[in-house]
Amino acid sequence: MVHPGAELYGADRMLSESAVALATHFDVTVALPGPGPLVGELESRGLRVVQCRMPVLRNAALRPRGALRLLADTMLGILPALRLLRSAGAAGVYVNTLTLPSWPLLARLAGRRSVCHVHEAEQSAPRLLRMGMAVCPALSDRVVANSRFTRDVLVETAPWLRGRTTVVYNAVPAPDDVRPPRPRLDGPVRLLFVGRLSPRKGPQVAVATLEELMARGVDARLQLLGAVFEGYEWFETELQTAVAEAGLLDRVEFLGFRPSVWSALDASDVVLVPSVMEESFGLTAVEAVMAARPLVVSDSSGLREAVAGCASAQAVVPGDVDRWADAVQHVATDWATWSAAAVADAAEARRRHAPARYAAELVAVLEELSGRPVTPPAGGPTTAAAGAR
Repeated sequence: MVHPGAELYGADRMLSESAVALATHFDVTVALPGPGPLVGELESRGLRVVQCRMPVLRNAALRPRGALRLLADTMLGILPALRLLRSAGAAGVYVNTLTLPSWPLLARLAGRRSVCHVHEAEQSAPRLLRMGMAVCPALSDRVVANSRFTRDVLVETAPWLRGRTTVVYNAVPAPDDVRPPRPRLDGPVRLLFVGRLSPRKGPQVAVATLEELMARGVDARLQLLGAVFEGYEWFETELQTAVAEAGLLDRVEFLGFRPSVWSALDASDVVLVPSVMEESFGLTAVEAVMAARPLVVSDSSGLREAVAGCASAQAVVPGDVDRWADAVQHVATDWATWSAAAVADAAEARRRHAPARYAAELVAVLEELSGRPVTPPAGGPTTAAAGAR
């Protein structure tokens, strides 16, 4: 199994769940490009981890320095990757995300079959960029998509991939105990944003929504749970400046990265998922539903799919602050109805995203890839850990 990073955000945590699932039937080795919290997470669950230099397609590669690093990683990573593939990839190679196109190609050179698990869906991106993003799945023998939206965006660019693509909804480990919403909204409405602090995730929309609510006389506070990606420190500074200029320093709390989201969700009333660009799958939205919290999500792409059928969720035009404030007010003025709906939705979310269901579907894809049923190895990794940011 190969993965482009070692943090503990959405795709990183799904790599951990995938590794645990596949380790019930395969001897799993996970290759990462470097150190990070994901290494400890995987090792704590009984999985073998190796570090292997590899080229990762990122926005930084569009700049001269980034392009040189990509080239160096490509050239220097070939031999270590081939050695690893020949020693540990007999049953197949699982490539997590489409940012690692070298691995399916090297797998072919090593005589191994590969599956690409696609977590990205950039429907609004230029066609040339989308064609480039389709290279990794196009080189793979099988493709797994984390939502119907992801699959549809992929096959719109590469129609021939439809027949080899399977949709497997993400596993989302549920909290051990669900703390119900508070009976009454005494005091300020507690808003929560969960995710990377990046422009596309929309924390700036969450801050603007709080500012609008305050202007309307609604007592509210906002917590931002998440940290910036390397190279985006400027955005965090910009966000903090916006909070200060709006006079919200006593109303907004930057929590930073935390290894678990559940305590913050327990302390919240309404969760905001204000992404301004497409999301292939709304992991944070599903976690909010599992925590039995009403939520407001951007009315786009995989977020609609993630909250389909949830009475406790409202889908709002991305970036329209007035409508986001309206949605929060709807919840605040009829708290009993929205909180009861959230409790009811939590049970269905647990069923739909159960790790056991995910494991069975993913193992079936890998069994088909290897061309034979497999016998579970002795022992095995531990079951799912709580979500992290």
